[in-house]
Parts: sequence; structure tokens; C-alpha cells
Amino acid sequence: MGFPSLSQLRHDPLLKDADFRCFWLSCTLNQFGGQVTALALPLCAVLLLHATPAQMGVLAALQSLPFAIFGLPVGVLLERCRRLPILRLSQFTQGLVLASVPLAWWLGWLNIYWLYLVGFVMGMGLVVGGSAEQIFTTFLVGRERLIDAQTRLTATESAAKLAGPGIAGILVQLLTAPVAIACEAATFLFSVANLRRIRAKEPQPAAPGGHPLHDMIDGLRFVWRHDLLRQLAWASGFWHLLFYGYTALQVLYATRVLGMPPGVLGVAQMLGGVGILVATVVIKPLTTRFGTGGVIVLGAALTAVTFALLPLLPRDWLGIPVLTAAAYGGLVFLFDAGAMLFFIPYIALRQRVTPDAFLGRMVSTMRFLTVATAPLGALAAGAVADLYSVRTALGCIAAGAIALTVWMVSYTTLRQVRD
Repeated sequence: MGFPSLSQLRHDPLLKDADFRCFWLSCTLNQFGGQVTALALPLCAVLLLHATPAQMGVLAALQSLPFAIFGLPVGVLLERCRRLPILRLSQFTQGLVLASVPLAWWLGWLNIYWLYLVGFVMGMGLVVGGSAEQIFTTFLVGRERLIDAQTRLTATESAAKLAGPGIAGILVQLLTAPVAIACEAATFLFSVANLRRIRAKEPQPAAPGGHPLHDMIDGLRFVWRHDLLRQLAWASGFWHLLFYGYTALQVLYATRVLGMPPGVLGVAQMLGGVGILVATVVIKPLTTRFGTGGVIVLGAALTAVTFALLPLLPRDWLGIPVLTAAAYGGLVFLFDAGAMLFFIPYIALRQRVTPDAFLGRMVSTMRFLTVATAPLGALAAGAVADLYSVRTALGCIAAGAIALTVWMVSYTTLRQVRD
């Protein structure tokens, strides 16, 4: 399976839809900008504020904490309101809070607590805006075209992952991290204006008769009683626990332990975009061969291999620093490919098996159950790195990833799911 030709793109039903093109443009802007912030925000903490591993753990934890606090209430909200206005408001808020970082830096006010607040608000935007975006995508394209839409959106993410870190590294290297973050703030604000061009009228959801608390409990009960969704929640929850531990230490490990400057780090992370791109190309034949659940398990296994190899990288491989950067980039490629093979079928599968009446609550409940553990992973990784070393903390993450893969293969029915 290769890339579609220009002729195929012109006849693509999704790309003929003006509303989907508009929505896709906003997703593209946010994905490119998000790659800049994902590198620039921790670099602000590491390079400008000289953050410790424990402080990096707190920063990563605060970015994921909103999932635990707001995850379930957001699901109830999204079943009572139109999703597109919520998505626009979320992106507008994220744009403003990001714009505060360069402003605080120029005024001499920037400190680690400011970044803590920014990280928390950005996480809250992901909870609200991310859930609204997933549900609005289903409304915009319909269930029968959902996996095609997800594949196109993920292909865009691969392009952003391919170019975004390199752009971010160069911006940070030449213009400082706050200026790079200012660029991301601009993309959010432009996206808000672009989303106003969508003409599709999303129907106002019917007012539920139950109390919001009862709706949240019903959402939890629905996911817990659904055998497939429950297994997916356990697998994704433990994976996010490990991932946020890795996220807390990733930039610190690359810059301080491996000695990579921001520009080199950005270029190395560009290989992650290639990994995402490869995943989008091979996912359909792999799904045909191994089934949807088999691809999910394969993705988890690939990320486990990455976690296992990462702490083994030397600072100057054979005395040549560029070899270490190349090896690091290769592991980023493998990790991002595995993550996409895990999450593309994971998202499509959970939405296919959920009726419309529970879609909003299912999305928010799954996001709550799967990311609520993330702050613990980030805090634990930062604490272990502070007490022992960054490599030791990454080794603990690797052990957990291997155990997760063994559990998914041996003790769940996920690899048997064909569709």
C-alpha cells in the first residue's frame, strides 16, 4: 500500500468535503504547533530555568492531571452541548496561555511555577478540546468513513512530527524557546478563526433526563461491563503511566545525559514523523493480516522495545556524538511507529463498538481511565531519577513496558479481535 496519487486525492470523497478540508487544516496547524510546544516547553524548563528531574516530573504530571480531574465531567458536558463551539473555546484558551510564556520571559517573570500553570491549562485544553475533536470528527465524516478520516489526520500528524521537531529545535537554538512557543500560540488562534468557516450544523444533543452524576456513573458502568472496552482501558492506562514517565525525562535525558543541543535533538525527533508515516501506510495490510487487536498488541510491543533500548545509549558512541544522536533518532522512529499502530486501531475500535447514546461518555470515561494514572508515572519517574539516575528511571519504565506486552499477549483477548 503506497501513497495515493494526485488523481486519487482529487476524487477522494473526504477531500471533496469543504468542511472536512477546513477541519483538517485546523488539525494540521495544531499538530505542527503542538510539536513545537512539546519540545520548546520542557526546553524552557531545562535550559532557561535549570529544572531538576523532580521538577520535570511535576511539569509532566500537571499536564496530565486534568484528565483525572475533568475527564468524567467533560463527557457529560459533551453529551449536552455542541462540540464545535467547545473545541473553538478550548483552542482559544490554549493560544492565550501559550502567549503568556514569551510575555513573562520578556518581563522577567518566568519561573517554573509559571510553566506549571501553563502545563496544567494546556492539559485541560487537551481533555476538553481533544474529546470534542474526536466526537466532532465522528459527526463530520460518519462512522463508515471514520477510519479513513483518522488515517488522514494521522498522516498529517506524521508530517507534523517529521518537520515540527526540526523547526522547533532550530527556533529554540536560534531564537530561544519562548519565541518558539509564541509561534505555537499564533497557530492556535488562527485555527479558532478557521474553524468558524465550517458550515455543517451540528444538532443540539437531546437533553438527558438523568442527573450529571448519574450519567458519569453510567459511563463508567458501560465501559467496565464491556469486556473489550475494559481490556483496552487497562492496556492504555498502564501504557500512559509509562509514557508520561518517559515524557518527563525525555528532554532532560537527551540534553544533559546524552549531550544533544536543541537543534540536534529536534532533528533526531523528526524521525518520529517518519515512523508515524510508515505506520499509516502499513496499518491496513497489518490489520488485514493480524486483525485490529493484533495490531494494537504489536504497537505495544514496539514501544516496549524502544523503552528497553533507550537507557542503553552511550553519550558519545565510539567517540562520535552524532552516532548517539542517530541511534536516538532511530529509537524515536520505532517508538512513534509503535504508538500509532497502538492508537489508530484503538480509537477506531472503541468508537465502533459504542452506540451514539454513550459516545461522549465513553470517550471521556476512557480518557479518564487511561490517563488518570499518568501523573503518578511522571512523578515516580522524576523521583527515581532524582534519587538514583535518569538511566535508572528509564530502566524501570522499560521493565514495566515489557510486563505490559506480556500481559496483553497472554492474559487478554485483544490479539484475537479481528474488527
